[in-house]
Amino acid sequence: MKRSEMKQVYDGQRKADMVIKGGTLVNVLSCEMYLADVAIADDRIITTGDVSQYIGPKTKVLDASGKYVAPGFIDGHIHPESSNLSMRSFAKILLKHGTTSIMTDLHEIGVVCGLEGIEATLEEAKKTDLSLYFVVPSHVPFSPNMETSGGQFDASIIARALQREDAVGLSEIVAPYVVMGYPDLLEAMEMTRSLNKSLQGHLPETSGPALDTCLALGVHTDHECLHTEEALEKIRKGCHVMMREGSAARNLPDLVKIITEHHVDSTLCSIVTDDLHTIDVVDRGHLDDSLRTAISSGVEFVKAVQLVTINAARCFHLDWEIGSIAPGRRADITILDSCEQPKVTEVISKGKLVVEKGTLLVEYPIETHDPLLLKTITLPKGKIEAKDLGIAVDPKAKQAKVLGMRTLDWIPITIAQEGVLPIKDGFIQADTTQDLLLIAQVERYGKNGNIGKAFMAGFNLKKGAMASSVAHDNHNIIVLGTNLEDMALAVNQVAKLDGGQVMVVDGKVIEEISYPICGLLSDMDAEQLSERKKALIKASRDAGSTIGFPFLFLSFIGLAAIPEYAITDKGFIDVLKQAIIEPVLELVY
Repeated sequence: MKRSEMKQVYDGQRKADMVIKGGTLVNVLSCEMYLADVAIADDRIITTGDVSQYIGPKTKVLDASGKYVAPGFIDGHIHPESSNLSMRSFAKILLKHGTTSIMTDLHEIGVVCGLEGIEATLEEAKKTDLSLYFVVPSHVPFSPNMETSGGQFDASIIARALQREDAVGLSEIVAPYVVMGYPDLLEAMEMTRSLNKSLQGHLPETSGPALDTCLALGVHTDHECLHTEEALEKIRKGCHVMMREGSAARNLPDLVKIITEHHVDSTLCSIVTDDLHTIDVVDRGHLDDSLRTAISSGVEFVKAVQLVTINAARCFHLDWEIGSIAPGRRADITILDSCEQPKVTEVISKGKLVVEKGTLLVEYPIETHDPLLLKTITLPKGKIEAKDLGIAVDPKAKQAKVLGMRTLDWIPITIAQEGVLPIKDGFIQADTTQDLLLIAQVERYGKNGNIGKAFMAGFNLKKGAMASSVAHDNHNIIVLGTNLEDMALAVNQVAKLDGGQVMVVDGKVIEEISYPICGLLSDMDAEQLSERKKALIKASRDAGSTIGFPFLFLSFIGLAAIPEYAITDKGFIDVLKQAIIEPVLELVY
């Protein structure tokens, strides 16, 4: 409904299509709660309070007695691709948990298929009841000169993308690239500012002059804070802190201390999930789970609701459209059963009841995907051999002193780990007793045939290999293993599937999941994919892995923008130096 058409309702020419009666309104504008009814016409909120004059014989009345009527949840920073669900399946599971809008760059789709792939995916999303706001990727490849990707963004492509009606900002602006003065990035930032659209930061461990530089150039959010002190410095300098509570990083209990202990104005805070694992969203939920976590961490109920609604909308200058229940706003509403450990009972999206009594009412047909999004894997030789993945050295050497990387077990951030590994037939071998395994990334776009190789610790795999075409932020095939033969089989199986995740042990494929859409996504429903992922995780744990979500963590080891080390198709990366380094330090004869 156009805002001009709403006057017909106020003039008495038409009645409300839906009225929510008897509920306690969670007013995120005034930060208070009180009994109030809500009237909706088409996709707009008409009024709150006494709505009796808007009820007609055809008005649907929804009883919310004893419940809390809140705005639809908004995730200000999420990568849907991390769920491995197509937009149809992703929309269904988020709506079920009260999320009606997300801000996303669809960067991972862009990595594989460029802007055209992103636009095809946005068209798919329009066929659902979930609202997507497009935050234009600031650069692809994510780490220039450090990796090979399928798609590419430069200033001219960004300029075109920013003109889209649904484009609300520029995403993932990496602090070191700003400080180093990357020309294309600075040009894209200037274009975004000139259009009065938001600049979204990627500022891990950024403080002092580096932080000042980013903020002064217009970056005004960050979703990478890991601890209270970091968040406090950023918010004191005017940076909106997106407190992350996702699957790869659960930082919320520590970050909310800036509200509960330091008593900062929570207006400059919101909650995001960033990367969401399918098992988590099925078993725990989405922002409804984050809401419960915030409340249990000491945040007042109304302020907690603000963190997942109006505060996110304000980040993108969308608060006159979404994020609150007030006249003229879009009718995105989530009804909760309590204010202590709230669960979603009903959801209204764009004025349409999509969830009732916890049951999803909508179904979407399986999409006929744009061919651009399919068959995206090309191995130059057609098949990988075991020796292609190994690090060859002088066969006369007996051992090699190496520099590897170890992932933390609670967040996929890597640190250095040195070790001494055996050499056999001229190739450095893994040593499971040291938890130093072989890791490689295989270029999968048919561009150059690069294979980067390094050493990895932290997964504790004792046998076999695991491979995935989901590898941020280039989505080449990443493979981790105890031996080269199983690693080669795993890579070739991923390619055979046109993308997916594979667990191999002793020359046999134990478990696999196919992701035929960009090598990233499946058309399975969330519940079905969750069960398949549980089987894949079990297979990896049976092989010794101690990481909770091993394939999710593996996907981040290829991300050359998160400290301290990474592996891409171009080699072993020192992230802080943005340099390719040698993993072999010394040979022992």
